[in-house]
Amino acid sequence: MAKATKGKKAVAKPAKKVVQKPKKTTGIPNVLMMGTGEYTTGWTGSGPADSDKRAGVVALCMLDLKRRGKVGRIGMCGTNGHKLGDIRKHMATCLGPQVYKGNDPSCIETWPADNVVDREAYKQAIKAFSPGDVAIIFTPDDTHFDIAKACLQAGLHVMITKPPVKTLKEHNTLTKLAAASNRLCTIEVHKRFDPMYSDARNKIADLGDCSYFVAYMSQPKHQLDTFKAWAGKSSDISYYLNSHHVDFHNWVIGGRSRPERVTASCSTGVANRLLNNGVKTEDTITLTVQWRNKNKKGTFKGGEQAHATYTSSWIAPKADVHTQQRWFYMGEKGEVTVSQCHRGYFVNRDDADLASVNPLYWKPAADCITKEFTGQRTYGYMTFESTIDAATRCNSGANKPVDYDGVLPTMQTTSAATAILESGRISLDNDNRPMELVYANDKSSTPISIRPYKF
Repeated sequence: MAKATKGKKAVAKPAKKVVQKPKKTTGIPNVLMMGTGEYTTGWTGSGPADSDKRAGVVALCMLDLKRRGKVGRIGMCGTNGHKLGDIRKHMATCLGPQVYKGNDPSCIETWPADNVVDREAYKQAIKAFSPGDVAIIFTPDDTHFDIAKACLQAGLHVMITKPPVKTLKEHNTLTKLAAASNRLCTIEVHKRFDPMYSDARNKIADLGDCSYFVAYMSQPKHQLDTFKAWAGKSSDISYYLNSHHVDFHNWVIGGRSRPERVTASCSTGVANRLLNNGVKTEDTITLTVQWRNKNKKGTFKGGEQAHATYTSSWIAPKADVHTQQRWFYMGEKGEVTVSQCHRGYFVNRDDADLASVNPLYWKPAADCITKEFTGQRTYGYMTFESTIDAATRCNSGANKPVDYDGVLPTMQTTSAATAILESGRISLDNDNRPMELVYANDKSSTPISIRPYKF
């Protein structure tokens, strides 16, 4: 992040609420950011994030999209108004014009009112926005469903961080609601926009049927301090991290193969000692999934089998990258290996540890000459821009939400990933019992329910 210039720093004041009767939006959308935490603002409950997201991601992207004329008003909604003063000061320091030319975080309207705690503040915030605007949800996993449902019912397009919801039932409910509302409902799975991942997907298409896939993803144990408000309570490490590669694998082979059985295993001890809050949570979770490839007749009945393992952990040691990420794919005709976190770009400074840098994902530093934000072509930015652009085209009538099924990670096309994650949680809660995904027929790759596997 670029250092602020010397001089008095302007601290953003609470923006005046603009509450009016919603009108149909036909132009560029306004944006309501749900959640005020690390990924949105770079601020945690105890101060600036101790990660590569000190300046946040969502708010910075929205401010730049506003500067570029792609976004109108920007709002932000949390639950604890006591934090908002500190968050505004942080954004003024890290996101303001002294760091990024043309940015003005003071324009961001906030909910709830300062010094007010309101778990349902999102209901009031939604009333200040109009049909066709966009809600971006980065809140604890167990709150996604209620917030997304309220937004869709109000006619807003919705983008939800992964996992979008924790159960297949909730996923299918939002899918139907989005269709009935004629609104986009997408998931922020930015790995799909990684040029290496998307290139690998295209190459994998020529490797025949899937045989085996293995993925690993971790975060350092000190990050548990950031997650202590929800770790083990509203979600687990599999929902949080395995969701990346479960979605990617399903995106790569979805339609040609379908998941049929899920068994989960785990390790425990370290997180419980570090959190010390009486809530039991796993250190590391592995999902083993049995997949079924289509047969020559185009159905899954009797098709050849494939399998995959997805492992995630939040007790890794501090390393040269914040998140270890790697995967291996084996097809009938070839293999693909990707170490997502190592791009051959290293920085070593006197005042910092050795770092493996990935500017393809996120590039928060301002240009050294113009002081303008330069991360527009990173995949951490493009994932948001793609949904904003799609919402704008839907508002104008140029496209319909259904046109983006298969183009963007919509709720309509991602239910198998949610089913895998939920099956893993059920398996862990039932002594590692395998769970079976149920489909309407032998041709479908969209699961409709989950049940214990019968041996």
